Amino acid sequence: MNPDYIVIGGGSAGCPVAGRLAEGGKRVVLLEAGKAGGGLKTRVPALMGSLVQNPEFDWCYFGEPDPSVGGRPSPWPAGKRIGGGSAINGMMFIRGHRWDYDRWAELGATGWDYESCLPYFRRIEDNERGSDHWRGTGGPVSVSECRSRYTITDNWIDAAVGAGIGRAPDLNGESAEGVDHIQLSQHNGRRSSTAGYLHGLGDGLKPEVRSEAEVLKIEVENGRAVGVTYRRDGQIQTLHASGGVVLSAGALNTPRLLMLSGIGPGQHLQDMGIEVLRELPGVGGNLQDHVGVHLINTVDMHTLNNDAHGLRAPLQVLRYALFGTGALTTGIGHAQAFVRGRPGLPAPNLQLAFSAFSFEVTPEGNVLLAPEASTATIVGLMRPSHRGRVSLRSPDPAAPPVIEHQLLGSDDDVEQLVEGVAIARRVMRQHPIAPHVLAERRPGPDFETKETLRDYVRLASISMFHPIGTAKIGTAEDPDAVLDPELRVRGIDGLWVADASVMPTIPQGNTNATAIMIGDKASDHVLRTGG
Repeated sequence: MNPDYIVIGGGSAGCPVAGRLAEGGKRVVLLEAGKAGGGLKTRVPALMGSLVQNPEFDWCYFGEPDPSVGGRPSPWPAGKRIGGGSAINGMMFIRGHRWDYDRWAELGATGWDYESCLPYFRRIEDNERGSDHWRGTGGPVSVSECRSRYTITDNWIDAAVGAGIGRAPDLNGESAEGVDHIQLSQHNGRRSSTAGYLHGLGDGLKPEVRSEAEVLKIEVENGRAVGVTYRRDGQIQTLHASGGVVLSAGALNTPRLLMLSGIGPGQHLQDMGIEVLRELPGVGGNLQDHVGVHLINTVDMHTLNNDAHGLRAPLQVLRYALFGTGALTTGIGHAQAFVRGRPGLPAPNLQLAFSAFSFEVTPEGNVLLAPEASTATIVGLMRPSHRGRVSLRSPDPAAPPVIEHQLLGSDDDVEQLVEGVAIARRVMRQHPIAPHVLAERRPGPDFETKETLRDYVRLASISMFHPIGTAKIGTAEDPDAVLDPELRVRGIDGLWVADASVMPTIPQGNTNATAIMIGDKASDHVLRTGG
């Protein structure tokens, strides 16, 4: 028997939409190109550095050479397991700012303002801090406090307050401004991914999950999506669905699959030898990402770097096994602040994410811990100016996409990051952290003036691995809008998109929680418009 719905992609948004549709009584088949499960590497948080650019867990995409950073190509991770990005990311759980969602609505994403999204943010989470008007409990994704606690993190928070940054009671609560400890998508010290949506919600059905099922094409007949063709176990199969298809392959692979199916920029599809079923020039465009630079300091206090080396390392394994605490529970950050680096902004433009350890990000995108006691503050630009594009490399479904994007789209992007580095340095010069700072390793003493800091930003900027926007929601009058506010692909019945690609603009902070919310909310749109 054919299912009611096929969901393509078992990632941060795909698992939620599949789980919720099944909860609503629909027969759902979820097709995931990656494998099921991940073993210790995905469950133990501190092993996240072994997942990115590991072909067992990551599709290992690279962008084209980026002229804004001297021609360097950036890695663009994409999760290759059930859970997608939520199975390989740094687990920082942050929703973004109210202004971001209200801005979406202003741009034509009616029904995606903050008040409309808030019930779904509450529904997705089981928050360790408890439930209130802004926070939820009982949801499929556990949200916990950091269980790798270091005194120097508290010192940094106090120093941020001393530098004029307000103390926030909950950055996922009423206000997403100020400084606070980071919350993580974890449960008892173990990663909590969106795979939890597939175990059955309420009294509803469970989705049928077919992993290692690579979708080759969405089948469209008479202007309606009726199923998909996919490869599994070396066999090519076609699966039909009575209700339609939900595409949740992520901001890099969703546009790729749309174009392989004949939906996208007409000339590009013709150049690839693909029949144009529906010309939508915005497919693959509007690509956005956060960009950041590091401030790294050596310190005379105990940090995670100490716990990761020498005789302390086996003790951390024991702590983790017995109590679910310690260094092995670490996410990519321990505290963060959202600040406005200049007057007149409607929302914070900078994220300062503090780690009680320092690391290097290799050209391949891996995280390597430093050997000495040290800290890292990544200064992230929340709303970069550049808009890139994802396109087809060839009509071969196995070919990786072409990713063209500039981390630094304007001189003002550079200037905002320079201002952010100055704020991060000011924090490190405040009591009670300043007495414990031994040296600044990056940028270092060679980069003190604004002019030299601009050089540093152009030299050292990295992707924060938050791609969004490549199949955006918009009005019928917007020629680049791929979706209507119900997430329906314009001009194709029975086809919805639900993942980070639908975002018109990039929200403040890490984007995974927003992607999960989109998948959860998408189920109601599909049920409302698809029956």
